[in-house]
Amino acid sequence: MAKPMTKTQLVAALADEMGADKKTASAALDAITGVITKEVAGGGSVTLPGVGKIYCRERPERMVRNPATGEQIKKESDKVVKMTIAKALKDSVNG
Repeated sequence: MAKPMTKTQLVAALADEMGADKKTASAALDAITGVITKEVAGGGSVTLPGVGKIYCRERPERMVRNPATGEQIKKESDKVVKMTIAKALKDSVNG
């Protein structure tokens, strides 16, 4: 399995796709990341066409097991970030 693309590699590829310099591409990537983070942290969701939907989901209070001791403990409710992958992306990987 190949290593994930680093931010530096992503910025270089983005700059190439945009026909822009790396500074502009880096600023665009940071802006997109900031918008997604702000929206999802606020309880909203963001759809990236052709990629997927990123959203926050509430998990209820539940019982979990401490793997070191085997003891059952109550875990408070929390939030988790999820992503649903777009059909177009799934199809491009499998097709």
